[in-house]
Amino acid sequence: MGRYTGSVCKQCRREKTKLYLKGERCDSNSCSMDRRGYPPGEHGRRRVRESDYLLQIREKQKARRVYGVRERQFRTYYKQALKQKGRTGENLLRLLESRLDNMVYRAGLAASRKQARQLVSHGHVTVNERKVDIGSYQVKEGDVIGVAPGSKKLDVFKEATRGFRREQVPWLNVDLKNLAATVIEKPDGYNPDVEIRDEMIVELYSR
Repeated sequence: MGRYTGSVCKQCRREKTKLYLKGERCDSNSCSMDRRGYPPGEHGRRRVRESDYLLQIREKQKARRVYGVRERQFRTYYKQALKQKGRTGENLLRLLESRLDNMVYRAGLAASRKQARQLVSHGHVTVNERKVDIGSYQVKEGDVIGVAPGSKKLDVFKEATRGFRREQVPWLNVDLKNLAATVIEKPDGYNPDVEIRDEMIVELYSR
């Protein structure tokens, strides 16, 4: 599957919940979910019989869209989670939460995960003072995420120092003044902005 280039608001409407793909716009009066809270398309307002399989598919698609992961990548994460000790669903969310682009978003250095991925790919983000330009890079406990010295004057980071409205997660120690965040523990699969029922994803892949 190629990169999605359509309206991200339609993705939220398809999943019937806010995925916060546009950052603070999702909390404003311009949010499409608040104005048209039904699936897009000609038959969007029709009632659909929701089978267990359909609900499982939708939950998987929701997780993919929240983290901006392609189908193949997502399946790879699931296989990795399956090999780890503990609950597969929690392991899966932990792997997704440990992505560098997600950590940049969680730290409040970007307005959305999409913007965070762009900042990483353009070389504006460092891990332990070394430039990393791979959004899927797995951040580890003790790593320090920062901004490249030559990038700190960018408008997006000036805005970040004023603080995006973001619920802080317990595994990150954020210092917005210095545009840095330290990973103090492993993510626990906790997802404060979008509820993801990981057990349904596991059931889907276990079929």
